[in-house]
Amino acid sequence: MAAVVIAIANQKGGVGKTTTAVNLAAAFALKNRRTLLIDLDPQAHSSVTFYAPEEITTSIYDVLADHRVSLADVVRPTKVANLCLVPAKIALAKLEGNLVGQFDGPYRLKDALTNVKNDFDLIVIDTPPALGITTVNALVAANYLLVPIQASYYSLEGTDDLLETLERIRARPNPGLQLLGVIVTLYDKRTNLARDIYKQVRAVFGDKVFKTVIGKNVRLEESPAYKETIFSFAPDSSGAEEYAQLAREVMQRVS
Repeated sequence: MAAVVIAIANQKGGVGKTTTAVNLAAAFALKNRRTLLIDLDPQAHSSVTFYAPEEITTSIYDVLADHRVSLADVVRPTKVANLCLVPAKIALAKLEGNLVGQFDGPYRLKDALTNVKNDFDLIVIDTPPALGITTVNALVAANYLLVPIQASYYSLEGTDDLLETLERIRARPNPGLQLLGVIVTLYDKRTNLARDIYKQVRAVFGDKVFKTVIGKNVRLEESPAYKETIFSFAPDSSGAEEYAQLAREVMQRVS
């Protein structure tokens, strides 16, 4: 059975995309789901959670820019059982220019996944904070879109553009793409503003908003520096519990 592919996207930076991608993928793996994390962000923050930059030789850029490199060739194990990684490097920033005008530009990742989809139960894609052709590749390849939204004053800014892109992708290259849900991140339950923002997000997205919220958590911020997921770095923290809850909600929705 082919893997379920989940793209995590929001063109705004600093909303917790990478934190969500890494820890959601780890949560799936800890539930004995064969999971692949694909880093599509030139900043490569998902990748450096597991490997030092100098340890990464071939990357997703080599796959998407060169038809001769197979995705299977760049899949790497991580120290988390059941979790593999397709890493990124800064070279990925060149991809936009390389794919512009290419007839198969938006389909490169979807085509590359063909040979590995049966090896995994779930594939999670971390995307850059932009709606260029790199993110479009993720949306064309995915079954579901998961949108992290920060509980801040400007949280809903730009979501119209993201939803418009979603509809354009559904109109032609990937009619099966579904909005899996919206996860509110960096939530500070002590402030009235955060509670008001959560209400606004619920008013816009309704039952697409996950019941789980990801609170502001120092442990979540620290864990990548120690090359750990939240589950190995601080398994008893609120961040670990929240991402475990989110994984349960996601599995309910995709099943």
